[in-house]
Amino acid sequence: MKKLILIALLVVGVTSFAQVEKLGKAGMEKLTPEQRQEKQLKRLTTELNLTAEQQAQVGKILAENGEKREAHKAKREEMKAQQVKRTEEQKAAFKKQREEEKAVMNEKMKKILSAEQFEKWNALKEKGKAKMAELKEKKSE
Repeated sequence: MKKLILIALLVVGVTSFAQVEKLGKAGMEKLTPEQRQEKQLKRLTTELNLTAEQQAQVGKILAENGEKREAHKAKREEMKAQQVKRTEEQKAAFKKQREEEKAVMNEKMKKILSAEQFEKWNALKEKGKAKMAELKEKKSE
């Protein structure tokens, strides 16, 4: 009898876990851009041991990037609503613009952070890229 109950609990646990995994993006919390920036700033503060002055400067950079990201997102949504496909030139131009923005952010962060903090920040970015690639891979399966 105990084995039967144990097996039933195991089956219920596995199926509920599988349902949580299926949620994907739908299960993620919806944050406003400001909340996302604040969360990112808190994480960077703890990970990089930022001073109060560095926090203020990094906060400004995150806010600027958040505004740019929201503008890009609005433009994509507008094109999607109009059912307009981007051309290869538009895609290339967007990619080039994003790369330039990343380079500018790197330069700004390099001026604000110490060499050790900048190294940690780059390591965090690489870790995030790897995690996103892994999620994309899981999603495509």
